[in-house]
Amino acid sequence: MDAATRNYLVVTGGYWAFTVTDGAIRMLVVLYFHLLGYSPFEVAMLFLFYEFFGIVTNLVGGWLGARIGLNLTMHIGMGMQVVALLLLTVPDAWLSVPYVMAAQALSGIAKDLNKMSAKASVKMLAGDGGESKLFRWVAALTGSKNALKGAGFFVGAALLEWIGFRGALAVLAGLLLIVLVVTALLLPKGVGKMKSKPKFTQVFSNTPAINWLSAARFFLFGSRDVWFVVGLPVFLYSVLGWSCTQVGGFIALWVIGYGMVQASAPRLIHRSHHGQGPGGGTARLWAFILAVFPAAMALGLQYGLDPALVVVTGLILFGVVFAINSAVHSYLILAYSDFDKVSMNVGFYYMANAGGRLAGTVLSGWAYQVHGLEGCLWWSAAFVLAAFLLSLALPAVSAEHSPRN
Repeated sequence: MDAATRNYLVVTGGYWAFTVTDGAIRMLVVLYFHLLGYSPFEVAMLFLFYEFFGIVTNLVGGWLGARIGLNLTMHIGMGMQVVALLLLTVPDAWLSVPYVMAAQALSGIAKDLNKMSAKASVKMLAGDGGESKLFRWVAALTGSKNALKGAGFFVGAALLEWIGFRGALAVLAGLLLIVLVVTALLLPKGVGKMKSKPKFTQVFSNTPAINWLSAARFFLFGSRDVWFVVGLPVFLYSVLGWSCTQVGGFIALWVIGYGMVQASAPRLIHRSHHGQGPGGGTARLWAFILAVFPAAMALGLQYGLDPALVVVTGLILFGVVFAINSAVHSYLILAYSDFDKVSMNVGFYYMANAGGRLAGTVLSGWAYQVHGLEGCLWWSAAFVLAAFLLSLALPAVSAEHSPRN
């Protein structure tokens, strides 16, 4: 095994461990604070800072990674997650809404530092393997992350039932601390560190392809969360009459399946041969295909088709196509980026991603309350259409951005 592959596996392993804790802590907080008597709105507010600080962290984190190295920012993120987990082990009397929001803000910062660092590191570690290798590696990293986040939902719920809220948090914090130490010892120093110290103003990309891709990413992830975050679980519970366990289990399985499809994207779209990855045309094609599904689901519900059949079938098909869209985008941000600027470009791009998630989350609650799930789905279709239109400006991947440079 060559050094690049070994380092990629170390980064992936650290990212996996972090992702399981990220999914688990979300499930722990939702279930435990529901048991404490928090209203659904109060529980939702606990995650507001988690999403908001994702925007800030991605903007600052890319610049920080370019100055001090991606391996260091990844380990800072792991350390912050350990602290965030331990902060929630205090007595119930301390667990006020502001306190938990602050702990979740720390967790949100940690998550995006870790994600930005791991994904940007792939560009550095892929080496002289062509765009095909880069596409395979980033698809595998991203897809496995999403599958493990779904697994983390199960881990959080199981630990809560088995050893309780504080015991679960302590176990997760201890295991992540061990992973932090191991990856710190195994990874080379200074991955992604620029030779010259970049100015903070350089985080705002002056590369048109990256700006267009980031704008498309905003609407792509907004299109998912505008119906997935609030509208879908409420609809499954209140309209279809599913139990909380059925709702949570189905969504967790969807996330796992979504991750598996994402990891398989290079094979599914048949564009990884002869050292070539997808380009702007691939992003446009799959965005156009994706727009069909929320629109078709909305029409199916409006015309009185079986809502369970429409939503379950539509969600599965949406997940498959959305996963391919996401994998193509995750590859393109690396393919469009030069080595010296990859961490800042990835940070800027995931800032847009976090902004889309925040907008989708807020809009999901409002749209469902006013227009029901059909309204959420029409908003989703509009967001995908916006992503498609913005993708019209995306170029093919040029040789100047090859990993060899």
